[in-house]
Amino acid sequence: MYILGISCFYHDAAAALIKDGQIVAAAMEERFSRKKHDNDFPVQAIEFCLKQAGIAGQDLDYAVFYEKPLQKFERILLTTLNTFPQSVNLWSESMLVWLKEKLWVKSIITKEVGIHHDKILFCDHHMSHAASAFFASPFKEAAVLTVDGVGEWTTTTLGTATSYWEGDSLENGKPTRNEINLFSEERFPHSIGLLYSTFTAFLGFRVNNGEYKVMGMAPYGTPRYMDKLEKIFRYSPQDGSFRLNLDYFAFPYSTKQSFNNKFLGLFGEPRPAEDDFFTMATNPERAGEKAAMDRNQHYADVAASIQQVTEDVLIAIANYLHQKTGMKKLVMAGGVALNTRANYRILAETPFEEIYIQPAAGDDGGALGAALWAYHLVLQKPRNWVMPHAYWGQAYSDAECCQFMESNGITYESFEGQPETLMDVVAESLTQRKVIGLHQGAFEWGPRALGNRSILADPRDEAMKEVVNTKIKFREPFRPFAPVILRDRAAEYFDYPDVEKHEAPRYMLMVSPVKPDMQDKIAAVSHMGTGRLQTIERETNPIYYGIIERFGQITGVPVVLNTSFNLRGEPIVNTPREAFNTFRNSDIDMLVLGSFLIRK
Repeated sequence: MYILGISCFYHDAAAALIKDGQIVAAAMEERFSRKKHDNDFPVQAIEFCLKQAGIAGQDLDYAVFYEKPLQKFERILLTTLNTFPQSVNLWSESMLVWLKEKLWVKSIITKEVGIHHDKILFCDHHMSHAASAFFASPFKEAAVLTVDGVGEWTTTTLGTATSYWEGDSLENGKPTRNEINLFSEERFPHSIGLLYSTFTAFLGFRVNNGEYKVMGMAPYGTPRYMDKLEKIFRYSPQDGSFRLNLDYFAFPYSTKQSFNNKFLGLFGEPRPAEDDFFTMATNPERAGEKAAMDRNQHYADVAASIQQVTEDVLIAIANYLHQKTGMKKLVMAGGVALNTRANYRILAETPFEEIYIQPAAGDDGGALGAALWAYHLVLQKPRNWVMPHAYWGQAYSDAECCQFMESNGITYESFEGQPETLMDVVAESLTQRKVIGLHQGAFEWGPRALGNRSILADPRDEAMKEVVNTKIKFREPFRPFAPVILRDRAAEYFDYPDVEKHEAPRYMLMVSPVKPDMQDKIAAVSHMGTGRLQTIERETNPIYYGIIERFGQITGVPVVLNTSFNLRGEPIVNTPREAFNTFRNSDIDMLVLGSFLIRK
């Protein structure tokens, strides 16, 4: 049975295909269209998924959209009416978009996919999130927490999930049911995701793209504006319920601005997006630029404050959820579940013993969740699968890589049939301060580069951070890089209890403290004493593992700096051509394309 999940028209359009409950392929549209956060109907991602399965649209049993457009349209209508005349521009812009395409999702799917309209289903947005996490997790039962900007009306849900697996014993002659019960919710306009996005915009970053930059900025500040945050956002420490003071926000009635003048009265003028960010912690040599440094420190303190509030409210919600359900395991999804600092605190400071977070936690993951919802909840099919890795995108064979290089006259070295030698060369080159682009296998599902579309460097020298940031990524110098470490060695470097047993570090979904005596050893990936680590094992990615294993054997440090294989403002590379162009247009020293190596 084939079921296609689709998400689009808001941000991060994607498609995911499952066969008998297991992923066949999954990809964001931006990887094919090359438009960052592409939200158009995911024609190319769907085409890729169907091609991977060797089927056509008419062969699908179902196509499932990740939310209910009519309910979302209802929210737009009621919100604009309730905030009129302030919302007049929102009304006109929304009607143009909705009447053009968003209301006609079923017709668009029928036309673009080639499936009969009777086989098209619609899943609630937050149910898509919940299903994407639970039915990919290894848990038979778990508490559920979904948090994002907004779905149809909902911004946060709390619930429970239970499932039955193939081979489970029968109860009264029948299998137990799969069930997700979302028993509590918060509704628009009260939203943790929209609160964080408002500060993202205030700090000069693009909403739905720059939230992780706020997380990167926060460690350089202190949360000294908690009193001001209390004026615009209140939550209950008892159950985590929360409310925004809407007097300070413009997003309910504006498409251009999320904050208003009253907000600026509290926090001052917004940070210009083009401004250079530096503080005494990042650039002490610029201490003479006192006025600029003071301004930047203010913005860092604002970032620290909103990050602190976000972590605190999520911990309160998780504590209440545990108290309410008594469950030991938690699954999470929604864009806020990508807040890696909050995730670690939830694990460390709440009674939950284990947390599973959907690697594609945002709207892209809703495509997978919609398909899994249909299979396990609508059709009540038993579970037979746990998501083993995130490599579900397009792959390129050695023959395809070779054809690209030959047709473009590119000089290369071949290591076909010699993966061990290739890993030796790459590991040795890393010790010589070479920066290496790694393009191999299928690209990753979700926003993180996890070793198949990654840039690698030596983590031991703090200077490598500046090299990769300024000469290769062309991005803000305050942003951190991820340490990737052999799973069975992670406990030596990170203060993360039982780190080798947990799933979240496999997908770079938690920021953990680096042990004090190890911070100098991996200075380029220690961000104010923490690291957003990725743990790997040989079975999942033997080439990636082998490079880091060999680097550890040479240096004594089984850690490598990892960042996504792209330039600033671009999606992560997909094809060999895109990888080569990024290599050529930056100071990357070497490029691995499958079994081949290209040098400068």
